Amino acid sequence: MSVYIHNINTAVPESFYSQDFLRDKMKEYLGEKRSVKSIIHRIYSHSGIQKRHSVVDDFHANGDPRFFFQKDGTLSQPSTGSRNDRYAEHARELFVAIAENLISEHPTFTRGDITHVITVSCTGFFAPGPDYEIVKQLNLSPDTQRYHLGFMGCYAAFPALRMANAFCETDEDAVAMVICLELCSLHLQQAVTTDSLISGSVFADGGAGMLVSRRKPEKNTPAFRIKRFASSIAEQSEKDMAWSIGDTGFDMVLSTYVPDIIQANMEESIEPLLNELKTEGGEIDRWAVHPGGRAILDKIEKEIGLSPEAFTASRKVLANYGNMSSGTVLFVLKELLDTPMNKKSENLLTMAFGPGLTIESALLEKITG
Repeated sequence: MSVYIHNINTAVPESFYSQDFLRDKMKEYLGEKRSVKSIIHRIYSHSGIQKRHSVVDDFHANGDPRFFFQKDGTLSQPSTGSRNDRYAEHARELFVAIAENLISEHPTFTRGDITHVITVSCTGFFAPGPDYEIVKQLNLSPDTQRYHLGFMGCYAAFPALRMANAFCETDEDAVAMVICLELCSLHLQQAVTTDSLISGSVFADGGAGMLVSRRKPEKNTPAFRIKRFASSIAEQSEKDMAWSIGDTGFDMVLSTYVPDIIQANMEESIEPLLNELKTEGGEIDRWAVHPGGRAILDKIEKEIGLSPEAFTASRKVLANYGNMSSGTVLFVLKELLDTPMNKKSENLLTMAFGPGLTIESALLEKITG
């Protein structure tokens, strides 16, 4: 029996800033040296991002007291505890909002249908966790199975989807709710190293969720049928994308070599999926690639020999939201789920990248019930 992704719901904080505004503020607060100002200007101006959402509202009317950007021109470095307190406050609200919308926007599923809740996040911690909050706030059955995947990074939606797929394959009545939410902007650092400046220029806040089950899609309702997963680890790259918990938030390493590493390992990582399509006589109709950054999309596009139109959905999400870590690829999938099909069904290859350097991918088929 096939397993399907039935619907995808997204949410972002109300506060957002244009990338140009953030560029100029970072130059103002960190650019004591002309060379640093020049680097900041170049990184932000060539990011492919137009705006980003954040739970940090320092530059809005309700932004007093300020969290990072103080009125005296200094950039504060709140403690890890202070950052995590703000994470817990906002994450609880957003996790529950996404869960509620997943049910309300798909009338064929009820709260009583949910058997598994899988939550994902790497930008904060609290216990009882978001899985507990969803079960309690939505009044789900207390015997709902709950799981939380933490500290995996931008590729974490795929292990979560694998779990949901496995539960549904085992139990025909299983309905899994998967929600990925990250508040990356809480870990802004004042370091002026290139790695830190790149991280500060791309990461943003947002989340997305999906319902997964073996139920066939309703009539005229689009869905993704899960066909196969693939995993790969790039050799000798674990130091190029990693992070640790510091005294002032999470310290992120995002090397300038990451796009080249992904490009060099792309063919091998997706080969199992392409081979399966060849045996079926099919081809890739759509691409849903995690927009970790403009350079990453450029490198993959060149390596595989794709037209610029292939990554339209990924570039649109990058432009409007930035990199929201684990939930970002679900924003891309929602974009494609809402896009009319050119034929009866379409094969879709989706992938994301994270610490390790890990490359996770999946082959999906978009159909309409």
